[in-house]
Amino acid sequence: MSREQVHTDRAPAAIGPYSQAMRCGNIVFLSGAIPLDPASGDIVDGDFATQVRRAFDNLKAVCEASGGDLNRIARLGLYLTDLSNFAEVNAVMAEYFSAPYPARSTVEVSGLPKGVSFEVDGILVLD
Repeated sequence: MSREQVHTDRAPAAIGPYSQAMRCGNIVFLSGAIPLDPASGDIVDGDFATQVRRAFDNLKAVCEASGGDLNRIARLGLYLTDLSNFAEVNAVMAEYFSAPYPARSTVEVSGLPKGVSFEVDGILVLD
């Protein structure tokens, strides 16, 4: 099976030796998206919900560059530095997804790249 790198300028460039996503057949493995402005590469200003929305917007842009959309995500991984924000993440996620929702794990971590409070990754399935 071939591997194809996915890249879009509508999401932040990778900040290390990885791709925004890799397409393998009809499966796309989406790298972690954090709340960075795609144009500047800076962390977006705003409260926690604003930052979660930016991370989902970045993930959405990579999904679209892959030929899919958020509704085709089969699995999400959510990473929070503080699980007390769990309900807020659920509320924002409900703005981006509708039933049937993707499978998901949510993990509290001690730190994330650039000191952000939220990261999301996923697996997208195309037709």
